[in-house]
Amino acid sequence: MKQSETLQIKFSDLPLQEKLHKALDLIKFTHCTPIQAESLPLMLAGKDVAGQAQTGTGKTAAYLLTILQHLLQHPGHDDPQKAPLRALIISPTRELAIQIHNDACLLNKYTDFRIGLVYGGIDYDKQRKMLQDGIDILIGTPGRLIDYYKQKIFSLAKLQIVVLDEADRMFDLGFIRDVRYMFRRMPKPDERQSMLFSATLSWRVTELAYEHMNNPVLIRINPEQITAQNITQIGYHVSSDEKISLLIGLLRRIDPKRTIVFVNTKRTAEQIWGYLEGNGYHSAILSSDVPQQKRQKLFQEFSSGNLPILVATDLASRGLHIPDISHVFNYDMPQNPEDYVHRIGRTARAGASGDAVSLICEEYVYSLHEIEEFIGHKIPTEQVVPDMLVLPSDPVPMQNKRPAPGWKNNSKRRSPGRKNPNKGRR
Repeated sequence: MKQSETLQIKFSDLPLQEKLHKALDLIKFTHCTPIQAESLPLMLAGKDVAGQAQTGTGKTAAYLLTILQHLLQHPGHDDPQKAPLRALIISPTRELAIQIHNDACLLNKYTDFRIGLVYGGIDYDKQRKMLQDGIDILIGTPGRLIDYYKQKIFSLAKLQIVVLDEADRMFDLGFIRDVRYMFRRMPKPDERQSMLFSATLSWRVTELAYEHMNNPVLIRINPEQITAQNITQIGYHVSSDEKISLLIGLLRRIDPKRTIVFVNTKRTAEQIWGYLEGNGYHSAILSSDVPQQKRQKLFQEFSSGNLPILVATDLASRGLHIPDISHVFNYDMPQNPEDYVHRIGRTARAGASGDAVSLICEEYVYSLHEIEEFIGHKIPTEQVVPDMLVLPSDPVPMQNKRPAPGWKNNSKRRSPGRKNPNKGRR
């Protein structure tokens, strides 16, 4: 977590217990962001809140502080294995769930509550054992949560607080039926505290809030300002066959330290990765088929600066919370306006600044009008001049080098002249 915005309300002015103030001092959180200033007083008073704010503005810290304060004020069972689950945080993606868990551990430093994390693709038995040992706060993705719930590994019957994070993303990823399934098995809305946060509060999200929450207070921070002020947006109208030349040329100008290049398909990601590696830019692909353990290793390398460029599909446009991302490239314009907002929201987080560059080609230019209508302004454009285009070297052949940890080349190529070792055998 990182915080740099300075506002009028200080954390020291809020009715938090000393252990939480001590944790906030340790991570140098002093002043509330707008969403924290608006929501924390209400949530600490026990009110249900449905909050909208841009990504990277401190929503996670707001609801984590509320949960920890509530648990401190209402001590649980002495025996961990007999203690029911007290707080649940539902995340749409594994990456976001991991980040929430990391932030929760920072704020929990002096309170020592048992915090669990469950998500698919890894450590099934280990996560199951952790739940059986008993926890106070559970963070997880819908599929794995329901899996363990149906096995009666944990119960929702005594739940005191629930948080639904990135609610709009739950709809986008098709998780909303799973979310409703869990809400129906919790105590009634007036018997628990509920919090919902989202980058956009669409009618379907507010409908969900009113259906499963207790008269929630709606909080919208700068709803007319869809994208963060500190993001410098620029677009270049370019033909499809010149996009890679322009990308390489722009990368040479900026000397990337931590950059994400977004594409619409895995096939394009593989092509771009090959050209980047072939032109001296160390990079890796982030797509849905990268195994979870490899994906986490990739995030660590990217966060540390050892991996300067990620080539990503929209898997990474939400839930990827890595500080100091300086540039986001839309190599392909997204076909969904909300995806544009979430893509460029990977930069300029927590008051920092960043650049979002869009390569607008004839194939995806048709989504430009809808994106500009959604964000409420035109994307500034500049003309592509010849010296911006760099004729790239040949891409790295796929059969000679793999583009990302866990990537599999499923083709059955053999080197020319190589004999089939099984030929002639029965």
